[in-house]
Amino acid sequence: MDPIDGRPTRRLWLAGLGLLPLLQACSPLRLVNATVPDDTHRLLPQQSYGEHGRQRADVYLPRELPRADGGAVPMVLFFYGGSWQNGRREDYRFVGEALASRGIVTVVADYRLSPQVQYPAFLEDGALALRWALERSVGWGADPRRVYLMGHSAGAYNAAMLALDPRWLGAQGLSPAVLAGWIGLAGPYDFLPIIATGVRRAFGWPDTPADSQPLYHARRPGVRNLPHRVLLLAAREDRLVDPQRNTVGLARALRQQGLPVQAELLDGVGHATLIGALAPPLRSQAPVLDRLTAFLAAGTA
Repeated sequence: MDPIDGRPTRRLWLAGLGLLPLLQACSPLRLVNATVPDDTHRLLPQQSYGEHGRQRADVYLPRELPRADGGAVPMVLFFYGGSWQNGRREDYRFVGEALASRGIVTVVADYRLSPQVQYPAFLEDGALALRWALERSVGWGADPRRVYLMGHSAGAYNAAMLALDPRWLGAQGLSPAVLAGWIGLAGPYDFLPIIATGVRRAFGWPDTPADSQPLYHARRPGVRNLPHRVLLLAAREDRLVDPQRNTVGLARALRQQGLPVQAELLDGVGHATLIGALAPPLRSQAPVLDRLTAFLAAGTA
């Protein structure tokens, strides 16, 4: 369904960089991160937001010193994809750098993965990470009134569920109302019945509850009371997560509830290259970074 870390997909988008001869010696995401400049941000690595070894985050701060009052600098908490089975925050340095270079405080968080855990453990980790980041936002120069969740693929699911289902933030003494908005990139928001074996394990199929789906919560009457702004991006030709069923379907449901949603299907990219377009060599593939920057800049404090 959503194996964004699949080697064939990575090879396709790295072919355009002329890096295929090096794939045998080095992981593709490591090659991409080798193109990321060091002078556009300040990194606070290996921050602990919980006691488990997977409850760690890297924080990317804009290079310029923050204003004493926190200003109106937004903060993004980012969750990567990987079918809830794999992924490492270090591999998404290019995401943290891209947003920090545009003046956005960015937290890239690990979370516990299947098969060691099942749903909803990764949502519980996300909620814990958000509380931790909120408590430190002013010290990082971010405005706590302009905090956004963002994710790609499985990570977009995590972001959507934290924003739409109040159970998970509620367990941390928070409410989805603390969010200024959220961003989903190529997210799976409606995937029952589950087909992929690994995803079945992550969600305890066939006993997966209907309310594990973001689309379920988008249709609840109470969701219309949330103050969220929403940005949903996907590749028009995504072959792994159906953009019509997921991105278009979720956008339609949220709009019917009166929530302000921006949704767009982009050409020139696929499932993996949608997030890959944040890396310096691939930014010309699609205006992903520009879309993110404009959305975050438009939010009101």
